[in-house]
Amino acid sequence: MASLFVIQGRDQGKRFELGESVCTVGRDNHNSIQLRDTEISRQHAQFRPLEDGFEVVDLKSSNGVFINSRRVEQQSLKTGDRIQMGRTMLIFTGNSSPPVIDISGAVGIVGEAAESRIVQSLSHEGSGVFGSIEGEAESPWLARAKSNLQVMYRTALAVSHTLDIDQLLHRIMELIFEWVETDRGCIMLVDQESNELVPRVHKSRQGDGESRLLISRTILDYVTEHNEGVLTSDAKDDDRWDAGGSIVTMGVREAICVPLQGRYGVVGVIYIDTYTPPGKLLTQTSPNRFNEEHLKLMVAIGHQAALAVEDTSYYSAMVQSERLAAMGQTIATLSHHIKNILQGIRGGSYLIEEGLKATEMEVIRKGWSIVEKNQEKISNLVMDMLSFSKEREPDMVPNDLNNIVNDVVELMSNRAKDAGVILSWAANETVTKLLLDEDALHRAVLNVVTNAIDACEGREKAEVSVSIEWASDKSNIAVVVADNGGGIPPEDLKKIFSVFESRKGNRGTGLGLPVSQKIVNEHGGDIDVESEVGVGSRFILRIPAVSPSGTGGTGKTGVFEPPE
Repeated sequence: MASLFVIQGRDQGKRFELGESVCTVGRDNHNSIQLRDTEISRQHAQFRPLEDGFEVVDLKSSNGVFINSRRVEQQSLKTGDRIQMGRTMLIFTGNSSPPVIDISGAVGIVGEAAESRIVQSLSHEGSGVFGSIEGEAESPWLARAKSNLQVMYRTALAVSHTLDIDQLLHRIMELIFEWVETDRGCIMLVDQESNELVPRVHKSRQGDGESRLLISRTILDYVTEHNEGVLTSDAKDDDRWDAGGSIVTMGVREAICVPLQGRYGVVGVIYIDTYTPPGKLLTQTSPNRFNEEHLKLMVAIGHQAALAVEDTSYYSAMVQSERLAAMGQTIATLSHHIKNILQGIRGGSYLIEEGLKATEMEVIRKGWSIVEKNQEKISNLVMDMLSFSKEREPDMVPNDLNNIVNDVVELMSNRAKDAGVILSWAANETVTKLLLDEDALHRAVLNVVTNAIDACEGREKAEVSVSIEWASDKSNIAVVVADNGGGIPPEDLKKIFSVFESRKGNRGTGLGLPVSQKIVNEHGGDIDVESEVGVGSRFILRIPAVSPSGTGGTGKTGVFEPPE
């Protein structure tokens, strides 16, 4: 389906799908797409479906609609078009697939018959890529070209390895100071809210003791408005600048300022200068440090940095979009489940109230039973949420796995009886005390046993069996929960450990099995599942067997004695 994705503006990260009807965009909440941009009109534009795509129509908005930086009244769209409305930038994606071109006849792979051989190989980290060319004579032009290529190569590496904007800008500034004889530098980015340039990185060759860097508003305005890099030398003699302005009084002798020009516009500027204290050396005739080659190099670096900033911003917007989608799914799922629990509590409370009025103890007991069950549900829900959301190291202390599983079986015995399920459990007398997190593992086994009972409910001769098994080499131990429920279809086996994937309908939250898997993984183990539709399922919670003595599962420290 065709869509619009916001890559710049207050709604960054949001995706809007375009259907078969006309879609309006604006500030007003009556629009199909409402954008929180004060520079967008109440009804700004329309997206109209065509036979082979969509077109955008400006609804006589005050600030207009721009497609790929060109103002339009009405224009059809193609995938990748950049749509600017106010301070909001959107990317249009169509629903058509690109044509498939057969290139099998144009490209081939030859065997050893072709007399080609590898003369030399070199990785991209190799220092010889831009090393000196053999031979004594090397023209100044070639030396400059090699130097500039090396800068651009290292710049490209820096921007390709970083997804953090601040880290990226610091690396870019370090490269500039390495290759350009500058005293001070600053990188500024355009703030999406205020549309003002905000300093993000500042560097001085002499350290922090140097005077504060003050950048001329005249230079910044010229660069951003004209989208051009500028080189200023002896600024008081440059006709473009006011001789009485700040650039002279600040003591700046030479400066280069270039735009960070990306695919979608100017995202900021890079500014470097040489520093001379005010009124001290303005009349000196020392040679200039900056020239046209430096300006060309800085423009190229600015473009590379801008592309990286845009890519990082786009990536951040995608991550934000995924987070919002996940948050929405989480809220919707939990709200539905909590609503069902609250309805159960209300129903039980109503019975209690009616029983108190009529002094009917049987009605009161029935109401309290309903309230108690729903209290357990909400307690389990909260505990699962805490277990799943919190990264933690298990509290590994000597514990008897038999005792942990026995507690779970005793806790679930009444629930199994109510569901008409036979819950059987046999302790393993060969189990020794092992290093385990008792509370966490209790919850992991409890969730799996609960699922097994629910899977058997309503079936004839329903049965759930729980046991403990050693691996053949005693390197790990497993809690095995088997049931004769309906089984799990093969296509669903891969989904059962995904968050909010539940086959219980309104009874399940989809958190139980993911929480169990997380806890077992924290112990260094995993959960294996064997299932056959119509026959039943077998869950094996396998964890490393580590004894307190450090000798593995065969250690004899604290040998378990089965309960009477």
